[in-house]
Amino acid sequence: MNSNVENLPPHVLRLVYKEVSALAADPPEGIKIYPSEEDITELHTAIEGPEGTPFAGGIFRMRLVLGKDFPAGPPKGYFLTKIFHPNVGHKGEICVNVLKRDWKAELGLRHVLLTIKCLLIHPNPESALNEEAGRLLLEDYAEYESRARLLTEIHAMGGTSGAPQDPNDGPQPKKHAGDPMKRAGPSAASVPAALGNGANGASTTTSNSNSSSSSSTNNVAGKKKADKKRALRRL
Repeated sequence: MNSNVENLPPHVLRLVYKEVSALAADPPEGIKIYPSEEDITELHTAIEGPEGTPFAGGIFRMRLVLGKDFPAGPPKGYFLTKIFHPNVGHKGEICVNVLKRDWKAELGLRHVLLTIKCLLIHPNPESALNEEAGRLLLEDYAEYESRARLLTEIHAMGGTSGAPQDPNDGPQPKKHAGDPMKRAGPSAASVPAALGNGANGASTTTSNSNSSSSSSTNNVAGKKKADKKRALRRL
């Protein structure tokens, strides 16, 4: 979606910048803000799934897009993280009254974000964009909860992107454990072959040494046993 920076008057851009800066400095609880200096008309956020809902434990990426008629017209909201919810369409579009007929210029972006978070707690099946989710919510809540929780586990718990990543968000690089060859790479694995007979000789020497030690131990034990038998015969 194209930026609307050039379409908004300077005084509106100043107000938007001021509000976004305030949100970034003091975000609503459970919501992270990722402001963009290049395009202030598109605000990326991450919403924590509220406890007591099928979305608990998930991080849901979302964006608000300010149109050229903002703030007279409401922003548009989109979930970037896949979610099974009556009021979220298959392309992530969000249906909530505050983004439509209930919008007022004085509400501001903070109110929008809080309303969308509340939508995760109290879905509205009467204005469903996802008809299947809306039907299950009314007719079979257990199945709705199961489907919503499954998609949360698949898409919202693995650090999926969609908004600029926080350095501490998402999975960290895995480290190889136990096998030094994996840590060192193919060049280390080829070292024994490069050493040739020297490496094999060391292995053979170690093996022979182990054999000799075992044979010596067996001989000593056998000798002691024979001496014991001879002593018994003398008695």
